[in-house]
Amino acid sequence: MKPLEAKRAVSHLVEEKVPLFLWGPPGIGKSSVVRQVAEEKGIGFVDLRLSLLDPTDLRGIPFFDQQARKALWAPPAFLPDGREPEGILFLDELNTAAPMVQASAYQLILDRKIGEYSLPEGWAVVAAGNRESDRGVVYRMPAPLANRFVHLEMEVDPAQWRTWAVEKGIDASVIGFLSARPDALFMFDAQSAHRSFATPRSWEYVSRILVSTPEPELLMPLIAGAVGEELAAEFLSWRSAAEELPDIEEILGGGCVPVPESPNALYVLSSLLSQRVDAQTPKERLEHLMAYLLKLPPEFSVMSVKALQHRGVLLEKTEGFKAWIRKFAYLLA
Repeated sequence: MKPLEAKRAVSHLVEEKVPLFLWGPPGIGKSSVVRQVAEEKGIGFVDLRLSLLDPTDLRGIPFFDQQARKALWAPPAFLPDGREPEGILFLDELNTAAPMVQASAYQLILDRKIGEYSLPEGWAVVAAGNRESDRGVVYRMPAPLANRFVHLEMEVDPAQWRTWAVEKGIDASVIGFLSARPDALFMFDAQSAHRSFATPRSWEYVSRILVSTPEPELLMPLIAGAVGEELAAEFLSWRSAAEELPDIEEILGGGCVPVPESPNALYVLSSLLSQRVDAQTPKERLEHLMAYLLKLPPEFSVMSVKALQHRGVLLEKTEGFKAWIRKFAYLLA
């Protein structure tokens, strides 16, 4: 299931308080999808890494109540306490937790209570974990626990990642490179001994490394530490060849701007335009943009227009869009 479909599925099941388990390889954004659902709904979000807990951590610590003359369990402070009426309790890395910790989660997941603690009525339970084939330290989930969830498996989708990356302001050279090499977005080999490999999460790290403007001699080891040496060398070589970029402001201002010849530069340019232009961009600047897009090679012009339309930019209201349709209609059929 692609990320956007998984996100919609999470949203529906959270509404009905149906426990859900998201499966998938490391670094593809399982926890990000769940967090986004909580943020968009405006509800609480508690992220528990069960692999870090002991069996007693969920149930709490016993103490003696002198008035009641009996032992009670003090619930842990990290569980939702009802101050937020609605939310998602996210049990990440559930299947990497020790079997005794998983057993402690049984009652909380199914009966919504454990010991003296009860999960607030408006809270849903979502869990996530890596597959047994992903080379992680995982424990086979017992059948009674597995049967308490609806199970969904997430996969990477380069087109959806590009849309997300543009909206999040990921470095344009990273977006451009992965537009040209969508297979490089996720290159995880469970049989490989390499510690660094490409995932959506590690490419986001590459973007943040570039934003930090490290010294040139640090760039290669830092990026290699995120996505591996071979891919880092390819990315930096590609990025160097893509530096013949025109000034975006000059394009939007109606200047006479030449079109780059390098496909690498055109991929980056398409990403930059998608990030710089939004639904609030004045019509005059959009007209200048359409005039420039008419000069681009067909595949890059169509890529740019589709990305801008996805962001809600109303190119259809410009005069230039009519000319653009006449020129590139054969590619849209």
